[in-house]
Amino acid sequence: MKDVAIVSTARTPLAKSWRGGFNMTHPAVLGAHVIEHAVQRAGVEPGEIEDVLMGCALPEGAAGNDVARMAAVRAGLPVSVAGATVNRFCSSGLQTIAMAAQHINTDNVGVMVAGGVESISLVQAGVNTQYMQEEWLKENKPALYWSMLQTAECVAERYSIPKEKQDEYGVRSQQRAAAAREAGKFDDEIVPLTTTMAAADKATGAISTREVTVSQDEGIRPDTNIEGVSGIRSALPGGVITAGNASQFSDGGSACVVMDAKLAEQRNIQPLGLFRGFAVAGCEPDEMGIGPVYAVPKLLERTGLSVDDIGLWELNEAFAVQVIYCRDKLGIPDDKLNVNGGAIAVGHPYGLTGSRLVGHALIEGKRQGVKYVVVTMCVGTGMGAAGLFEVV
Repeated sequence: MKDVAIVSTARTPLAKSWRGGFNMTHPAVLGAHVIEHAVQRAGVEPGEIEDVLMGCALPEGAAGNDVARMAAVRAGLPVSVAGATVNRFCSSGLQTIAMAAQHINTDNVGVMVAGGVESISLVQAGVNTQYMQEEWLKENKPALYWSMLQTAECVAERYSIPKEKQDEYGVRSQQRAAAAREAGKFDDEIVPLTTTMAAADKATGAISTREVTVSQDEGIRPDTNIEGVSGIRSALPGGVITAGNASQFSDGGSACVVMDAKLAEQRNIQPLGLFRGFAVAGCEPDEMGIGPVYAVPKLLERTGLSVDDIGLWELNEAFAVQVIYCRDKLGIPDDKLNVNGGAIAVGHPYGLTGSRLVGHALIEGKRQGVKYVVVTMCVGTGMGAAGLFEVV
């Protein structure tokens, strides 16, 4: 079996949905920006790329029409470079990297681009819900149609995880992300983007537009403290999930160049890391957030490793409650988990998060001198996904 290398990564900053810097930016533009810069950073010729795979959890409207192909063309890649949009909800970006690696392994492809893009601002409010629910599924597995918020409340109640622990975790995510940003630990990933945003006048409500350059993740709040977070009202009446202990709605793009490792070596291209394995698993839809508990053991068993062999873990922070449960159930050491914060602070544009986490884990893993990193997350409708990467 071939070694497959991740040789570069690039991402936009993550902007707040609806009121942030990318609230008018087309997802094809977000995707194109990161594709262009990931390819430049890799030092490969654009025409060598066979396919561009982009994850997107809401692939309709502005993100429809095969947004991966649209982004590839918008990035200036030759028309000979194909594109495919992939949807496995919150693990879509990780899924594309696994698919690219498998394509290189089985089909002798040399170079692929894999990543994700999401514009919650332009798509989510207008999602087509016509005939969305199938009658048998609605009757027999209604939780398939639950919101992620409902599943998070279910996990909190079922496994007795109090709001206080969730709030403490949310504060920690913000504090770790703020410290990481201050130390420049996201700088090697981010490519600033100048664009046009819409803003409403607070007094009149009038909408105007202005040019902005988004250069940092907009959701990180260095002044976050437990007093402030504990006072945030719950999203559902009587619930425990709040904006302080849940991921932020965000827009952005992320891309990695994935390459035959032998070809990279011949070109003197130094990889960030090597793809070593991928696993998915299903779980009950009403407790969707605990999917990593099923995917991670499958991944480790296949690769002959244990939890103790992993130097860093990136477990997507869809909600603090599910991270807490998965961490404790899997026995992940707290000092190796989301060491620079996660989606509660940085943001979670669904389809790109897996790609962002892979790039960040490999960069941080190299910084810390670890050998293996794992990226894992829960997935809508009741699934988990996990990927293993070796830092080189």
